[in-house]
Amino acid sequence: MLSVLSSWGVTGSPLLLAVIAIAGLGTGVLFAVSLVAYRRRRSRQFLLISIAVGALLMRSIVGAGTVLGVVPMVTHHFLEHSLDFVIAALILYAVYAHAPGTLSTES
Repeated sequence: MLSVLSSWGVTGSPLLLAVIAIAGLGTGVLFAVSLVAYRRRRSRQFLLISIAVGALLMRSIVGAGTVLGVVPMVTHHFLEHSLDFVIAALILYAVYAHAPGTLSTES
C-alpha cells in the first residue's frame, strides 16, 4: 500500500484535484456564510473570522494551482504554511481580543 501511495505524483493527479475541489467548494460556502455573518453583525471579530476563512479558501486555490502545475512546489509550501500561520493568528486574536474581561470596547 505504501509503495502505491509513494508512486502518486502531485501534478496532474485527478484524485487529488477532486479532493481539493470538494474542499474548495465547502470552504467557499463557509466563506460566503462568514461574509453574511459579518454583514449582519458588522463587528471586527466577525471580520477577522471572515478573513481567516478566506485564507482557508486561498489554501484550496493554491493546492489546485499546484496540482495543475501552475504553482511550483516550493511556492506552494511557502504559501500554505504562511496561510496556516495567518489563519491561526487571526482566529486566536479574534478570540483573545473579544474575550470577556478584555479592554475591547466592541462586543
